[in-house]
Amino acid sequence: MQISTAFIFDRATTQMSNATNALSKSQAQIATGKQILNPSDAPDQAAMMARIKATLARQENYGSALDTLQARLDMESTTLSSASDVLVRIKELAIQVNNGTQGNVSRAAIATEMQGLRDQLLSLANTRDTTGNYIFSGSKVGTPAFQADATGAVSYQGDQTRMNIAVGDQRQLPLNRPGSNAFVRVVRTDSDGTATGIGFFQSVDALISAVKTNSKTEMQRGLTEMDALHNGVVLAQADSGTSMKVVEQQGIMLDDTKITLKTALSKVEDLDMAAAITQMQKQMVSLEAAQASFAKVSQMSLFKYLG
Repeated sequence: MQISTAFIFDRATTQMSNATNALSKSQAQIATGKQILNPSDAPDQAAMMARIKATLARQENYGSALDTLQARLDMESTTLSSASDVLVRIKELAIQVNNGTQGNVSRAAIATEMQGLRDQLLSLANTRDTTGNYIFSGSKVGTPAFQADATGAVSYQGDQTRMNIAVGDQRQLPLNRPGSNAFVRVVRTDSDGTATGIGFFQSVDALISAVKTNSKTEMQRGLTEMDALHNGVVLAQADSGTSMKVVEQQGIMLDDTKITLKTALSKVEDLDMAAAITQMQKQMVSLEAAQASFAKVSQMSLFKYLG
């Protein structure tokens, strides 16, 4: 079997080229800190990385949704807390004027304060979020939750729809609360036993009117209804607090999931730097050997060998 000088030359060139390519790849891996530079280098591993990254991106979106929900619940809870305080003050004033010691001037002043508090309640019921949406209007976010008609009577203009937002692969939470679930109606029973549903603001307005006219019977009924109105707001606030706890727990679970995914991605994607540096050093030695061998082969010829 004859081995030509050209064959030996070509083999040395190939060895040096392979060593150079291997070293270049190792240097690129170390520079990026990644095992895979191109998907074609390891298709299965690249596909796994893509799946993990897609799942991680979905978890990040859930995290953003939770932040939005948390901000909405914070605003809702703060608003309901303020409404509760206003109702307590209205009831205090009603008790004060109902004790029979108030004169006309004093009673008029109390009615004026109560009217201001009633207007504050209406403003709270029509609270908007940072995007300008009414938080108590159900799905009709562009419509004020409570509006007055031509006669001045205020009624709920939203709907009962509760919009859900995805906060996990198998988990959705309500984003809003209809105003009628917080600023509740009360049932008023007349002297003949007829039960009638009375709107939140209709009840407040009736109490203010009773104070103005010094109607003891109407004021007493109004005080009873204030308890029902206040209970509705307090229960809505408690439910909002429960939702905030759920959001907090879901956030913890989401953070744990993201940590698990990032750990799995790191194992597949990130480079073992110590092992990579050791490998690169071996490749550098191999390249130097290939270069030395090439230098010798390039000087060889059949005549020098015969000589």
